[in-house]
Amino acid sequence: MVPTQAVIVVDLQRAFVSGPDAVVGGAALAARVASLVSRATEAGALVVQLQNDGPPGAVDEPFTAGWELAVPGGVVVRKRTDDGFDGTPLAALLAERQVRRVMVCGVLSEMCVSATTRAALARGYEVVLPHDGHGTYDLEDIPAAVVARVAEHALGDEPSLVPSTADVSF
Repeated sequence: MVPTQAVIVVDLQRAFVSGPDAVVGGAALAARVASLVSRATEAGALVVQLQNDGPPGAVDEPFTAGWELAVPGGVVVRKRTDDGFDGTPLAALLAERQVRRVMVCGVLSEMCVSATTRAALARGYEVVLPHDGHGTYDLEDIPAAVVARVAEHALGDEPSLVPSTADVSF
């Protein structure tokens, strides 16, 4: 039996993919994730959009333009910490749908994507992480692409790393 699947889109909010606060390659990332969400929806997979509630004055402060989701679709789960499972109904939602395999994408690679991936692995989910499905910022003298790759490899050998969101199958 093929396990029920879900795409978890982590914090893909307007402030992080467009404008002056966007991650490197934010618009292209949003387009790739939109395609993945569309394919997941067509295949009958669950799509969950994690939406970070930033503090007052932050680019992702609730109910500001930057807080809005960049890609439409799916069930929205609001969160306040890096880990999308912490203090949210995400685990219950996945259990209710009998999900066993999740594809994780979004921002930031080394923070919320990593924390949510680790939490999914700790809960026994099969996790797929596409290389081009998550992004971040340049950090001082470290390019964003390097930060993202290091974040992937810091997760160990449990998640399945695939080259592209286009390689994710349902």
